[in-house]
Amino acid sequence: MLLKKPNPLWSFFSSVKLTIVLLVLIVLIFIIATFLPQQEAAQEFVQQLSPGTAKVLFFFRLSDLYHSPLFYALMGFLSLNLIICSINRFPISLKQYKAPYFPEPAGIFDNIPENQIIIADKEKTTVSPIIESCLKAKYGSVRKIDTKKGHVFYGERGRFSLFGVYAVHLSILLMIVGAVIGSIFGLAADINIKEGESVNVVNLAEGKGIHQLDFAVRCDKFIAEFYENGAPKTYRSDLSFIKNGQVAHQRSLLVNHPITFEGLRFYQSSYGTSPEIKAIITYTISRKKSREIVLAAGDTFDLPESKAKAVVLRVEENIMELGPAVKLRITSPQKDVQFWVFKNIDEIKTANPGLLSQVPIFNPGLFKPLVFSLNRIEQQYYTGLRVVSDPGVSLVAVGGALMVAGLMIVFFWSYQRFWVRMEQEEAKIRISVTGRSNRTSAVLQRQIDNLCKRIGQELKA
Repeated sequence: MLLKKPNPLWSFFSSVKLTIVLLVLIVLIFIIATFLPQQEAAQEFVQQLSPGTAKVLFFFRLSDLYHSPLFYALMGFLSLNLIICSINRFPISLKQYKAPYFPEPAGIFDNIPENQIIIADKEKTTVSPIIESCLKAKYGSVRKIDTKKGHVFYGERGRFSLFGVYAVHLSILLMIVGAVIGSIFGLAADINIKEGESVNVVNLAEGKGIHQLDFAVRCDKFIAEFYENGAPKTYRSDLSFIKNGQVAHQRSLLVNHPITFEGLRFYQSSYGTSPEIKAIITYTISRKKSREIVLAAGDTFDLPESKAKAVVLRVEENIMELGPAVKLRITSPQKDVQFWVFKNIDEIKTANPGLLSQVPIFNPGLFKPLVFSLNRIEQQYYTGLRVVSDPGVSLVAVGGALMVAGLMIVFFWSYQRFWVRMEQEEAKIRISVTGRSNRTSAVLQRQIDNLCKRIGQELKA
């Protein structure tokens, strides 16, 4: 009878050598990629390289490893290797799992050491329940078969450990699938939002365009705290998530404390100041003070008390070394005037008596009967957010938990099988204890010794 020639492709992918080679390649490539800037940071780095080196990086896309064809190829080969190895190995494990416990393997009681043999000066009816109870206490269920001279008992533990390696294989496959799904279908984008501004479009990483959100994100307030040396101490963004015109969720976003909304995770990644500064002004008429008005250069506002309209011409943080100031133009049916409103007007008047009469443009009450005041100048911040979506993260989490369980089974459990033979020899009972395991013999021998010790103690009791 001719033996069927094995498929060379199947043999290639079922090779343990291939597994080792793939793992070494993956580790080496990941080490190389660790020292290379990734994604956006890689563009400037690549420009500094020689054309040949840059072409190699571009071909293998090591500057964006998790989206490279090389990454997908390695993950695909490793997955195929694990699947085929598991298929090849599974029948052996299944055969072990289904192996009959009676009759006991031939020769298993031959040449066992003296310490695994117990001689009892008791009746069979007394010894048999003791052996059965000792096995039950250690291994739960006990099987028994009658023989010509007595009985053979069987107990086992850890049969499920035969499949621990498949749990590890499955966990790796789940993590690979999760990583690939996240790489292909995941989202990585950035967004800058000014205080009070709402946006519903994010900029995809690597300049891949924009992505429209199903909701809007509004930065209600940005707060930054600094050390005395000017270094940032902490910063926080108070965000509102608006859907269908309603605020669906509000929360403060801190560094390392992301917010999840609609399947997207928002991280506090950066912040900055907008070139645009704003002035907060008020005006007084008949000793009645108006509400605060927040304005930037070019903004207009109405003055209903005078049937006039004002426009902000300039906003300055420090003009002519006189401090913050804002220049206004007010038009009405009667007149059209322009003047500066200084924040430190009282100090300026004290240092320069008669200044307002000499330079009317510095007079905040030039448009009578209104008198304007500049409360403060504010530099407007924007918050930089990182928006991430990874649909494969749940699979990776499940795979990680399954790997921990599988490794614990592989390293801390073994399939141990025990046989105890009880035979009548003249006026005495001969008890022989032996076993088999798919792991180290030292652990099995310790279990056999403990079982012998327990049986001996019960017989003496």
